[in-house]
Amino acid sequence: MKRFSAIIALLLATELICTPVFALGVDVNFKGTLIDPPACTINNGGMIDVNFGERVGIKKVNGVNYRQRLNYQLYCAPTPHKWDLVLTLKGNAAVFDELAIQTDQQYLGIRLYINDNAFKPESKVIIDPANPPILEAVPVAKLGMPLTEGAFLASATLLANYQ
Repeated sequence: MKRFSAIIALLLATELICTPVFALGVDVNFKGTLIDPPACTINNGGMIDVNFGERVGIKKVNGVNYRQRLNYQLYCAPTPHKWDLVLTLKGNAAVFDELAIQTDQQYLGIRLYINDNAFKPESKVIIDPANPPILEAVPVAKLGMPLTEGAFLASATLLANYQ
């Protein structure tokens, strides 16, 4: 009888261990509303032209001389949401200076400044739309390399959008 009781006890214990435990699950719902941030425009979508003119001396390009302010207007539609307004500079950095936009002259670049801080190509800066930053541009040259006399051109894209 002891042996029979032991076998029954073993069978009951095995059934308790092998019986799957069922848990009750609950559904989870996810919901929200997608909204599109209001549009921003710079210069009504027109170009910002910075013309250094015909007065840039090839031996006077030093990252200080010829610095000039960009004339631009920024407009962003009002929004009730607390989004950051971000200004982005898109363009190819000069091989010799990651803070400058490459020009069509090998050793010449254009460095942009935003409120006196270098504005690195492919970077973003949070700005106050009610108080747009001062943007300035200045030619820079690779140290120790001679510049070639002649016209130069550089281009970049300035974007403003909410994030």
